[in-house]
Amino acid sequence: MYSSRPVSSEPVSHDVYGRTVAKCSVGDLDLGDWLVRAGLAFDWPRYSKGKYDGAQREAERAGRGVWAGSYVAPWRYRACINEGRKSDNCSEGVE
Repeated sequence: MYSSRPVSSEPVSHDVYGRTVAKCSVGDLDLGDWLVRAGLAFDWPRYSKGKYDGAQREAERAGRGVWAGSYVAPWRYRACINEGRKSDNCSEGVE
């Protein structure tokens, strides 16, 4: 459906590592929204300013993607590791 259409990206900011944070789209379809709504990505308010919060809540309620099982958000896992904890103590149920 979208595989043969061009993807456009619009730089929005940079992350703490200097990488470009961008809004990507195919025509009028916001790919970030589509990925979050499908449960394949997280709304990261630090960069999205909560733009995808509604899409994430919808995916969670519907049990799509990562919401179908258990997981630890990547930024929480990294924070846990950075605190010096072992990886097996940074998985499921870490807050």
